[in-house]
Amino acid sequence: MTVGPIEEREGPGAIPAEAAGEIRLVILDVDGVLTDAGVYMGQDGTGTLIELKRFDIQDGLGIHLLRDAGIEVALVSGRVSEATSARAAELGIDECHQDPGARKLPVVRRLLDRLTLDWVNVAMVADDLPDLPVLRKVGLPVGVANAVPEVAREVLWQTRRPGGKGAVREFARALLSARGEWDRTVEAYCAVRSAE
Repeated sequence: MTVGPIEEREGPGAIPAEAAGEIRLVILDVDGVLTDAGVYMGQDGTGTLIELKRFDIQDGLGIHLLRDAGIEVALVSGRVSEATSARAAELGIDECHQDPGARKLPVVRRLLDRLTLDWVNVAMVADDLPDLPVLRKVGLPVGVANAVPEVAREVLWQTRRPGGKGAVREFARALLSARGEWDRTVEAYCAVRSAE
């Protein structure tokens, strides 16, 4: 499916440039946003539990481009998972927070205090009920295409792609485009990789 210019999007509308310009931090839920919400569980030969998750490689590049544009990215999950920690480390994301009780609001409040940011400076990409307390406070609430109805009702913008299948990359492009930074960020990325 080809995604047209932001102005031609269907759904809750384009990301407003004013809101996009305020964003300094993007919070990403993990299961159902960076993954398709599936968890593969098993045991190795010694009986040690193994958990695997599928992450979309294009989402990783989208996160890289957000960071290149000076936007902090944090993962905030309601599950503790070594797979999540490993993906955050691979992407160079220092702000990886996992709360086993899915109490995300206190985690994000501490993060904002530490980074001296206000709620208007935050975007969150979400999919499910544990995200609602934070989603209702941020300046730019975003849902993936397959978000539950309660989340979809709260968002300012919604991706066409489902979680785990390029939704974060789609959001990164939309946010940076609304800020007028997409082309510059892509060209800077390519320039670094064009040197012989």
